[in-house]
Amino acid sequence: MKKVGFTWLKEKLNIQGFQLTHESYIGTTDKTELSTTNSVVRTFKSKYDVNIDHPMSHLEFALKYDDFNLAFIKEIFTSVDHQIIVDYIRENPNRKYPRIIGYLYEFTGGKSIEIEITATNYENILNSSRYITGDITKITKWKVNDNLLGQNKFCPIIRRTAELSELLDWNIEEAIENLKYEYSPEIFKRASYYLYKKESKSSSEIEKEEPSQDRMEKFIALLEEAVQKTFEESLSETELVRLQNIIVDPRYADHSFRNFQNYIGQTMRDYTQKVHYVCPPPEYVKSLMQGILDLNKKNSSTKTIIKASMVSFGYVYIHPFEDGNGRIHRFLIHDILVRDGIVPNGTILPVSAQILANMGEYDTILELLSKLIERKVKYNLDDTEKMIVNNASEIEAIYRFPDLTNHTVFLARAIQATVNNDIPEELYFLQCYDKLKDDIQNIVDMPDNKVDRMILFLHQNKGKLASRKRDFYKELSDDEIEQMQQAYDQVFLKKKHINE
Repeated sequence: MKKVGFTWLKEKLNIQGFQLTHESYIGTTDKTELSTTNSVVRTFKSKYDVNIDHPMSHLEFALKYDDFNLAFIKEIFTSVDHQIIVDYIRENPNRKYPRIIGYLYEFTGGKSIEIEITATNYENILNSSRYITGDITKITKWKVNDNLLGQNKFCPIIRRTAELSELLDWNIEEAIENLKYEYSPEIFKRASYYLYKKESKSSSEIEKEEPSQDRMEKFIALLEEAVQKTFEESLSETELVRLQNIIVDPRYADHSFRNFQNYIGQTMRDYTQKVHYVCPPPEYVKSLMQGILDLNKKNSSTKTIIKASMVSFGYVYIHPFEDGNGRIHRFLIHDILVRDGIVPNGTILPVSAQILANMGEYDTILELLSKLIERKVKYNLDDTEKMIVNNASEIEAIYRFPDLTNHTVFLARAIQATVNNDIPEELYFLQCYDKLKDDIQNIVDMPDNKVDRMILFLHQNKGKLASRKRDFYKELSDDEIEQMQQAYDQVFLKKKHINE
């Protein structure tokens, strides 16, 4: 079989490090298979073959049939002489793909091309049936519709996979409204407090930290004040510094975005550093953060989950601070869900609990970019473990143009599981708690704190009062204790069985 498209370009131009999600070949039959690395391998009949083995002919093929990969396209442009690209475009300046290639060349940092295009029709950069697209910006020079999700400082790509399309069709607002219909406003309000606490605790546990009660309360207060500022204000350096200062230990509070090379690693037994992720070089941090701000200009009608994914994962990869980035990353998810009105203000989806429950998958998702950087980056660590990146310009496009397809699927799944499972469980628990409290007080009219403690003890021991806890209720008879245990069984265990 003959390689074609990105597969041909990767080999011919000796482009290292990238793992293509779609590989194309020319063969005798049309077929599609899945490789051992989970990339789609498609074989086309000979009629699809390019006329000439020219890098831009193969790029045309790739734009038609392969998965759009802007960082890889940037590497192609870097590997091909400027004049070869210009000559190819000028041969057929009015055809669709030479125009798109010309625009992408300039978009990704190539030199400006002098060109005269007489075509009157505007061609979309991305096919909206295959990709999530942003608001259209008409590019007069190239007669193309820029429907990319971002601008050239930061422009993620999200493929419209079957699973993602299904997740995006799910109506989150309707699901939350149904819960409000099923449970009383008072229970919903009480549940919100516990859900805020759950989010704060889970977010810290992801970082393998045991926060003080004071820091947890501060993080809850941050979550509660979401959307009090505009999108631009909430992602400004001033505001993010304020958030970071509240979240972290005061000794590690920053006063600005970092101006040093950061990395995530661990010290091994021989005291050497194992580097897991090399963060963007400091000279790119401010422009990348501006790129995240610019997302708002291109996505007025983009689904909220898409926006939350782009902003939050874009942020965590930029890692603008030395500490606190993970918690701010998850705070931004909540902020955008509330900001867009998907989640009512005063309510939270404890997405961090779902992340914590699926840490293996979460880490694998984050490694999609970190492993690519690892394969491409060249750096030195000095005796003080300070890092110097030696090929910053060669890895810049990877940070600017990430594929966030799998990240978005993961986040959409986490949000759906939170709404369908975590929140109903909390609401159900509180409803059962209130019922059991009434039942226990009907058995013995005890003070509230005694009733609450009894319910806690019963819940800790599957509906039975442990013998070591019996002394807390010396005044109660064995028969009264048994009635309370039966009441617990009727309210919690029987209802749980019915619901299952």
